[in-house]
Amino acid sequence: MRSGPVQISPLLGIPLIEERDCLTSIIISALGRAGIQPEPQDILVIAQKIVSKSEGRSTLLRDVSVSPNAQSLAEKTSKDPRLVELILSESSAVLRFKPGVLVTIHKLGYIMANAGIDQSNVEQTAEGDRVLLLPIDPDNSCAKLKQALDAHYNTDLGIVINDSFGRPWRKGVVSVALGSAGLPALRNLIGKPDLYGRSMRVTESAFADQVATAAAMVMGETNEAIPVVHIRGLQWNEPTGSSRDLIRDKSEDMFQ
Repeated sequence: MRSGPVQISPLLGIPLIEERDCLTSIIISALGRAGIQPEPQDILVIAQKIVSKSEGRSTLLRDVSVSPNAQSLAEKTSKDPRLVELILSESSAVLRFKPGVLVTIHKLGYIMANAGIDQSNVEQTAEGDRVLLLPIDPDNSCAKLKQALDAHYNTDLGIVINDSFGRPWRKGVVSVALGSAGLPALRNLIGKPDLYGRSMRVTESAFADQVATAAAMVMGETNEAIPVVHIRGLQWNEPTGSSRDLIRDKSEDMFQ
């Protein structure tokens, strides 16, 4: 990994995203307004919410039928039974719960609260409470955006979809790579020398997560309305990967 000065630029003027909106066209327009001509190894970081919205991953709680299992868990967690039903439908297992907290293993492999289902920054209607689910395949969403944008600009971009996760040992959320394409999500530093020539023995670097968190500093978490960020100045020569590279195998997980 080599880098000099790193520039992180918000792409302003992106409208509220609705189902079936073309994110490629919207991002191209935003890059044009910003006067940015993408170059190889530039990275675009895109907020999960606008990807989910464009892919139609929202649903109304009023349309959810509640199972006995969800009703029982809702009583134990003091959560809306309809929300709990959706959480269970998006999860492969429940890890922890208590009043106000429900942590699951998402079908994509992520360990997270409420299976990533969220109501913040989601427009509500008179029809009922609307919630937003994660994209079905965030890595594939990144790959499709990369293919279209690379073709338009004749370049080789990195794409990251980021989302906010809580952490088990520290307060506050940080942004992580929910999906990625065109960059090494996980960098293996084993065998590389430190400052004193000692070979690294176990270190791996979650590069896509680092990119996601850097972008979140510009995006914000509330009403900033900056869902896409352009990053320039990072360079790499490792093979590209996907966000799946960042998920620890259960056989290596000491904390489940």
